[in-house]
This record gives sequence, C-alpha cells and structure tokens, in this order.
Amino acid sequence: MTHDADVLLTFRDVTFGYHHNKPPVLAQVNFSLRAGRVLAVVGPNGAGKTTLLALALGWLRPWQGDILLAGRPIHSYGRDERGRWLALVPQSEHTPFDYSALEYVLMGRAPHLPPLGSPGPTDYALALDALALVGISTLADRPIPQLSGGERQLMLLARAVAQQPRLMLLDEPTAHLDLHNKFRLIQIMRRLRAQGVTLVMTNHEPDVVLAVADDVLLMEPGRPPEFGMLAEVFTEDALSRIYRLPIRLVNIDGRRQVVWT
Repeated sequence: MTHDADVLLTFRDVTFGYHHNKPPVLAQVNFSLRAGRVLAVVGPNGAGKTTLLALALGWLRPWQGDILLAGRPIHSYGRDERGRWLALVPQSEHTPFDYSALEYVLMGRAPHLPPLGSPGPTDYALALDALALVGISTLADRPIPQLSGGERQLMLLARAVAQQPRLMLLDEPTAHLDLHNKFRLIQIMRRLRAQGVTLVMTNHEPDVVLAVADDVLLMEPGRPPEFGMLAEVFTEDALSRIYRLPIRLVNIDGRRQVVWT
C-alpha cells in the first residue's frame, strides 16, 4: 500500500449505515486530506456529517472501505495513541460533575499521561494557555453549570487545544456562538492551521466556510460526496442544490460572501 507522506486522513470508498436493512447513511466517501489544511464538511441535516466524524475517530467501523490516519488503518491505533493524534470538539457534552472549566480542559491531557497519572505543571500550563487562547481564562475556576452555552463551547475547544492533536475534528463549532465569539473561533482556527494542526469541521454557515476552509466535502443524501478545493466545489450551483435556495456568491471588499433570496 502506497501513501503520500503529506496526507493525514484518507477515506477510501467508505460506506456506512446504522441498520443493514436500510440504505446507508454514507456511501462511496472518498477524499485525502493533506496535513495543515482545513476541511469543511457541508450538507443539510441528515446528510451524515456527524457520522463521518465518528468514523474518522474510529468510534464506528465502516461497512465497506478503508479509513487511514497517516497511512495506517484507524483501528490499528490504540486508544491513547489515537488520543494523541485526534481531538474532537463536539456540539455539546454532558458533564455529570461540577468540574471547573480548568479541570475540564485538563482532561485533554489524559492521552499524554501514564496510566493513573495525574496532571503536572506542564499540563496545567498547557490547559491555562488553551483557556487563554479561546478567550475564557478568567473563567478557569468557574463551575461548568455556571457557564453560558457559548462559554461551554469555547471550553470544549480549549480542551481539544490542550490535547495537542495533529488532527482536530469540530462538529458545528459555531452553533452556540455569538458574532464576536464566532469571529474569535475563525481566528483561532487560522492560528491552529498556521501551527500545523489539520482541521475538519462540519458547518451549516457558508460564510464561516468561506472564511477558513481550504477544502470542502459536499454531502447530499442519495449522492456520493464531492471533495475538492474550496473554489472548485463551493459553488453557487452546488449550494443552491444542497440547500434548495437560490444562492449567489458575491465579492464584497475583496472577500466572497454568500447571498440568498
């Protein structure tokens, strides 16, 4: 098996469903994501975007096809090894205990600790740096139940940053953020990419995709996903078809913007 050393994540003819007596959720997914790029996974509800992230994490096994991380089958990685490569920023997460924001972000250091090991000074420093990066360092000691929805989303991002992954997966990361924090998230994603982190995000907001994505995976129920560079795939025709709205891409002050009527 040959492998391009720059390719970090590969889906090769991947098909997956939850029930064998029903049509698959994903069919014939093919793409190769190079290291240091941002991939936006775009499509309507029910297209399988979150399922694709679960497959990339190794939480699900495809019915057919191969998923490779740095040229190796994803399931050949042990749990801690996988945790040093991959981090997830979910849409939300239930926390059964009243952890503080800092205690929660420290959980991102678990794949780097020995069995039953406790975080040390370096781990605390990385967790505090992650909280500062996402702009909530003043909330480090605040119990999670006292955080707003947007603050919790930034905390989840900080945990993933503290994990120091090579590949970060973000599931609708702007869903709970106001405009200011959405702008902050875009800046953070750009900074992570500049630091060599590869990013995969699902997103419903075309303007966010235009702001950060290098590549796009367009997903539609009943059609094989289409993968390519942003300018090639993220077109007016494709967006109008996916969202069933007449959509235009216009240039405003040198930037492409989405307009729908």
